[in-house]
Amino acid sequence: MAELGVVNAPPEQSTSSVGHRQGVDVLAILTRWSLVLAWGLLTVAFGIYEPSSFLTGGNFESIFGSQAVLVVLTLGLLVPLTAGDYDLSIGGVLSLAGMIVAELNVYHHWPVGLAALLAIAIGAAIGAANGAITLFFDIDPFIVTLGTGTLASGVTLWISASTTVTGVSNSLVNAVVETRFLNIPIEFYYGLAVCIACWIVFEFTPVGRRLLFAGRGRVVARLSGLHVARLRFGALVASAALAALAGILLTGTSGAADPSAGSSLLLPAFAAAFFGATAFYPGRFNPWGSFVAVYFLTTGITGLALAGVATFVQDLFYGAALILAVVLARVMRRRQPGQRRV
Repeated sequence: MAELGVVNAPPEQSTSSVGHRQGVDVLAILTRWSLVLAWGLLTVAFGIYEPSSFLTGGNFESIFGSQAVLVVLTLGLLVPLTAGDYDLSIGGVLSLAGMIVAELNVYHHWPVGLAALLAIAIGAAIGAANGAITLFFDIDPFIVTLGTGTLASGVTLWISASTTVTGVSNSLVNAVVETRFLNIPIEFYYGLAVCIACWIVFEFTPVGRRLLFAGRGRVVARLSGLHVARLRFGALVASAALAALAGILLTGTSGAADPSAGSSLLLPAFAAAFFGATAFYPGRFNPWGSFVAVYFLTTGITGLALAGVATFVQDLFYGAALILAVVLARVMRRRQPGQRRV
């Protein structure tokens, strides 16, 4: 028995202990994959209810090919959330970045690539302003980013005269939606690539582990020698830069820039981020959980729309999902001793 790792234990006790450990492992596996299972069950349910419209290649191509903007926006939000901060400026940054690309390309004839680089740089600058004001004046980033996001939205309305700018170069549209792989717009793979990159950073780099450590307890992180302020600053910069990238993708998706586009994506991004914290690494914000959560929520809304439910159900669905996700994430955090609650 000593060779099996059990010393001086009666056979009955050993069997019971092994069985208990196996039960816990099964529960842990089900918890980690619960969102994927729920997504599958949701797909089956709508497939049974509306087989002629839901179970079609065009519908699934639409679901997978239309959410890259939300995926990238949510992944950007994930960075400061991991460090323990909220960024409410992402919606305003998204709108501003998309409008900058459209204005420069349509009215000033800038190449799309150059306009996109400038838009990302401006987004990163807004993130730097968020970090500097938050850390220098010791203000809650919730308030700071709410203000900068509103400011960015106001600038967007100003430079666009509150109108949608159309006629963006086809080179951007082709690079985002017209090019397809496996009959799915290439923008899906952009979102997937950003998700993989974020996963690698969070899981396999010192920066990712330090962000997680800082988010779980800043006092302990400081005492351990981590530059918590630097990590929080960088997280807010990365968040805004990815929000700007999402704005560029949105402009490429529609070939136009809507000055109010970002406001409608803020709630879905938070809902997906918190719902994602219930899967794969329960109680912890993680890229793959957010990625699956985006498509889980989109599948639900698409299915309800095809079933003839009124369009206002989208707000109800996202709102209820956010509340449920926050509750589940808090419960899971409580089950993990020593971790800061969401």
